[in-house]
Amino acid sequence: MRRLLLVSALLVTACGTGSASGDAVPVVIGYQSKTINTVTAGTLLRDKGFFEERLKELGKKTGKRYEVTWQDYDTGAPITAQMIAGKIDIGSMGDYPLLINGSRTQKQGDEGTRMVSVTGYNPRGALNSVVVPPASTARTLADLAGQKVSASVGSAGHGTLVRALGDTKVTVENQQPSVGASALQSGNVAALSQFVAWPGQLVFAKQAKLLYDGAALNLPTLHGVVVRNPFAKQQPEVLAEFLRAQLDATKFLHAKPLEAAEIVAKATSLPVEVVYLYNGPNGIATFDLSLKSVLRKALKDDVPFLKSIGNIEELDVDKFIDDQPLKAVVESTEDLTNPAKIGGDPATASEVWFDGEPAPRPVATPAELLKLVNQTGKKPRVGYVPDAEIGTRWFAEHVFWVNDGGKLLPFTTEAAAAKRGAVLTFEQALAVAGK
Repeated sequence: MRRLLLVSALLVTACGTGSASGDAVPVVIGYQSKTINTVTAGTLLRDKGFFEERLKELGKKTGKRYEVTWQDYDTGAPITAQMIAGKIDIGSMGDYPLLINGSRTQKQGDEGTRMVSVTGYNPRGALNSVVVPPASTARTLADLAGQKVSASVGSAGHGTLVRALGDTKVTVENQQPSVGASALQSGNVAALSQFVAWPGQLVFAKQAKLLYDGAALNLPTLHGVVVRNPFAKQQPEVLAEFLRAQLDATKFLHAKPLEAAEIVAKATSLPVEVVYLYNGPNGIATFDLSLKSVLRKALKDDVPFLKSIGNIEELDVDKFIDDQPLKAVVESTEDLTNPAKIGGDPATASEVWFDGEPAPRPVATPAELLKLVNQTGKKPRVGYVPDAEIGTRWFAEHVFWVNDGGKLLPFTTEAAAAKRGAVLTFEQALAVAGK
């Protein structure tokens, strides 16, 4: 009898626990921790707990308990698959994966997905680049003709490659970013075309050099947030709190860019110097939730390419984008100015971070950066300078310098630099600046 009573008590306890868990409203978030252009809806947002805090406050009003699950993926494709299966409610991914997401779920009609915000973007397309091994003799994309190039087919990095190649023919090896990076180092491919942060990571590690800067295309590239429409309709207040939390994370990144970069670096094992290149002040990525008209147009312009390679069918982009939830939370803007600024003219403002110092020092121009390095006699941990023509922020040690009539100018690619004069290394540029 005692054993029966004990078993009954355990069953009641177990049922009670199950009931409590069943009372919770589940919210499943799909994100890509190493795609650092989505951190305000992923890695940084998760670490800071802004969403959970807001849901806790929401629960005080609704009487409900919200249970958030975060699922990390390498690319947007598995997030889309899980959303189609109804297993992920909110996801973040790049522009091409977003369009593929919308196309594949449009067959579900109102049960499909909607894009509700932007995480980060670059108005010229600098988030995607093509890199080659340090010893490569290639100077332009045309030099890759007939060779193998690694890319994730259907990704923004793939799109940049195809558009930039023009008539140049290469063999595209469809590989995940990490596989492609290994293939590049082993010599199995001649180049790698990928999205943030792979190009910067490989160049910083001296495992690659930049061959083609996506900003040369002058076509916006972006990442954003997509939600299952049934979830948005059933839990509109939860979606609203997610967007508010995304805004919280965005404001934190703007106010404390180095701390934000350190958080993301720790969570992803990426070097903080690489994260800061993209997400810091004047960074390659501009973080703003607004569904700007220029970004909408960019998405529409991307559809024909994705159709041409068979990755999507027709997609009504205007229907896919739903800005109503965001309008209820934040005032949108068409301004393309990066809110995270170093100070001074963004076309020349630079930073240098010396070993042993807690943070980078801002300087007015790339030439001033060189002078400061000479004056201190210290080895820079890292330096950041904007390309003299297209403005892409890049590593001072890995840009190509030109002495243009006594003015030292940095360029992200050797081909661009060579058009302006004799190409100098960082050490050579330091020597010129010291004269």
